[in-house]
Amino acid sequence: MSDSVIVTRGLSREYTRDEFRIIALKKASLDVKKGEFVALMGPSGSGKSTLLYLIAAMERPSAGEIRVLDQNLTTLSDGAIASWRNRHIGFIFQSYNLIPVLTAMENVELPLKLTHLKKKERLEHAETALKLVGLDDRMGHYPKQLSGGQEQRVAIARALVTDPDIILADEPTGNLDAASANEVLSILERLNKEYGKTIVMVTHDPHCAKSAGIVRYLDKGELLPEGQKPEDWVAR
Repeated sequence: MSDSVIVTRGLSREYTRDEFRIIALKKASLDVKKGEFVALMGPSGSGKSTLLYLIAAMERPSAGEIRVLDQNLTTLSDGAIASWRNRHIGFIFQSYNLIPVLTAMENVELPLKLTHLKKKERLEHAETALKLVGLDDRMGHYPKQLSGGQEQRVAIARALVTDPDIILADEPTGNLDAASANEVLSILERLNKEYGKTIVMVTHDPHCAKSAGIVRYLDKGELLPEGQKPEDWVAR
């Protein structure tokens, strides 16, 4: 296995809506090494979230190659992809995606129900993940009883609970105030620096991107060469 845990070559994603052909991503080639923290930036509609969803195998490419953890994702069936993703990928959504009728502990435990762990073991893992994000005093709270920042930290704990190889975050601070955003970014930095987690984060916020060690820009579906920004971002 190479030292790159994410490798894409000529990766493209197209959609057809009515008679219109939409190119969301075209011929993107990316290498992410184990332990790197990469931010994907660009204007709205630039293809950054599409690339993240392809890495998570939540979407399938229209063309090109993608290997994650030395697995060719294009060869897996839908069932195999779901199992693979649960073992290897932790995904953090902008909108949290917590289940309202479940407590913080129950939300975090949820991915572990697809494993062979017993109930006691699942709860122990969930408790550890919630402690890691500083919510050991909110385990029995429901999402409506939590602030936005606390909800996102529950979502991070849920992404961590299976001890994934890669953490993918789609605008993880997009719905948060500045203080809560900084808390979330601090957690991601700690996961990267102290625990060696590989992180790929989509963001439009330059402040947020400063947490990453590498920043790559997309524009109009194209992944720009390292160090290059879209023309209208050059002055930012």
